[in-house]
Amino acid sequence: MSPKIQTLIVDDEPLARERIRKLLAGAAGIEIVGECENGLEAVEAIRSKEPDLVFLDVQMPGLDGFGVLERLQGQRIPAVIFVTAHDQFALQAFEVHALDYLLKPFDRERFHRALDRARGRLGAGQDADVTQRIGQLLAELKGEPMARDRLAVKTGGRVILLRIADIDWIEAADNYVSLHVGSDAHLHRETMSALESKLPAKQFMRISRSAIVNLEKIKELQPLFHGEYAVILRNGARLTLSRTYRDRLQRLLGNEE
Repeated sequence: MSPKIQTLIVDDEPLARERIRKLLAGAAGIEIVGECENGLEAVEAIRSKEPDLVFLDVQMPGLDGFGVLERLQGQRIPAVIFVTAHDQFALQAFEVHALDYLLKPFDRERFHRALDRARGRLGAGQDADVTQRIGQLLAELKGEPMARDRLAVKTGGRVILLRIADIDWIEAADNYVSLHVGSDAHLHRETMSALESKLPAKQFMRISRSAIVNLEKIKELQPLFHGEYAVILRNGARLTLSRTYRDRLQRLLGNEE
């Protein structure tokens, strides 16, 4: 009897992990060796459990799926099926480098096609160049950080794709951020610092510990007390440039820092 395929599930959403677990329950020859809800847990689990196959969510707060693989470079990398809501650029990159992916939301048939392909590769022996192909994917995605001009936001079991340019401002909410788009606000599980590093620096700027603003959405500035400024957006939102961030003022005024 062939040994079972040791499988790890990585996704920050419990419902997403449950769906993959249920789909795998009806598949022969699969043994689930663990579940992880963030990238750091995934790195440790892959190193300690050495699974044959990983269902790896791309969008996770903090260390995302690509970050997990970067941490593992130079080590044994299992077969990976990416689970993603990424835009067309990333999907094309997966296809160019012959890496399997599931685009959310996926159905049972699409899931089992990806699983069957993974079985075939594992049955024939893991491709000798899989590490190289994953490395090429990471290099390509890192080389085109703004080719992905949308942000995937998980909410209520759905994935909403927001155009980054449409975001007016961003508000901190513990380990989440609130993305303000017009009269709507979308809660996104990511820290301010992690999200700030992904945004185009020429378009977005941090003006306080709890606020990042889209420079294109600013209508006017009003001086307040003690070196602070009110930042008024076109939609009427009123934010505060705190004294700690006064070095950003020249950019807000349209001058170089």
